[in-house]
Amino acid sequence: MLNRRTLTALGGVVATLALSVPAANALTNNIATTDTALTHSQNASKGRPDGAVRTTLKDLVKKDDFPGALASLKDPGGRVRNYTAGVGNLETKSKVPVDGQVRIASNTKMFTATVVLQLVGEGKISLDAPIENYLPGLVRGDGIDGRNITVRQLLQHTSGLPDYDEEIVTDYVAKQQHRYFEPREVLEIALKKKALDAPGVSWSYSNTNYILAGLLVQKVTGRPIGEEITNRIIKPLNLRHTYWPGVGDQTIKGLHAHGYFATEPNAPYADVTTQDPSASWAAGQLIGTPSDLNHFLTALLDGKLLKPAQLKEMKTTVNAPDLDTVGDGHYGLGLATFKLSCGGYAWTHGGNAVGYTTRNAVTKDGRAATIAVTALPTTLAAAEHIESALDTALCTR
Repeated sequence: MLNRRTLTALGGVVATLALSVPAANALTNNIATTDTALTHSQNASKGRPDGAVRTTLKDLVKKDDFPGALASLKDPGGRVRNYTAGVGNLETKSKVPVDGQVRIASNTKMFTATVVLQLVGEGKISLDAPIENYLPGLVRGDGIDGRNITVRQLLQHTSGLPDYDEEIVTDYVAKQQHRYFEPREVLEIALKKKALDAPGVSWSYSNTNYILAGLLVQKVTGRPIGEEITNRIIKPLNLRHTYWPGVGDQTIKGLHAHGYFATEPNAPYADVTTQDPSASWAAGQLIGTPSDLNHFLTALLDGKLLKPAQLKEMKTTVNAPDLDTVGDGHYGLGLATFKLSCGGYAWTHGGNAVGYTTRNAVTKDGRAATIAVTALPTTLAAAEHIESALDTALCTR
């Protein structure tokens, strides 16, 4: 859910969005290998994905001080390769579970946007209708009026609505880590602030937009957003290791590396694996694995979740300054672009949760990659290196 402003204030200069971030763009013959197991594949060419990805993960641990790192790659033919580096628990020094679960944070926005667009395709929501039509009287504040903010602008982050994440992360370990938030509670925090801009004028990432998108889904369907995401996306795609945590569930159910949090370089890490994710809600609550993220994003872009008209809307982008550290980013409706060093762009999102950072993308020819580390970056260089690792995974053949 954290965005760049908040991470900078904390001392962490991350690329873009998060407790929930965008950033990233966007194999069953598993070749699952841990950092240790890969050492007897040293004959693999450094020009091939095995060697290159292994090296980038090791560097994220050794040079950038992330406790653990995971990667999952999927080639156009469906072959999956999983990698890990570092440790899964700083206290016990246990290994990072191969393709372990992480808090996927802002990647949740892709799921929420997909459900909204499915409802658009069903004729239940209009993208260019004001949110006031569905949630009357709810969106009001200083320079804020739901009668002037469309559903499209919410999904696109052009609503001008301020974010609430700074208040959630302030004194996080001491005050917020185990606190439960109602969606309207975090919305109230945001609406006490002044609008960032008039609707439609500029792009600015705000988790508030997706809290409203979640409330919109619930109003239209009469069901919880987590249930709609589960029944419309997770179950149909058989994402076996992705789930929406229930109310009060602070754990990660499957095999996972611990997540850690520090507010500045060289500060001691606090273990934040167990936490209440409710503040992120429809903007960043999901838990999943790197390979599940690749499967989801590939299926989405292959048209398995949306009708052609709605997928086209999702991929219609606006300029998104500061979307990531690479530059030249664009944001659609819950989907973004990631500029590749090997030419062109991949489709992506990405996410930053307290304890976990993920960057993921899928190229036009069907290559998919997800990189995850078990802490937020505390320097701009570390943020750049995570995105460079994603680029390496997609551009090295």
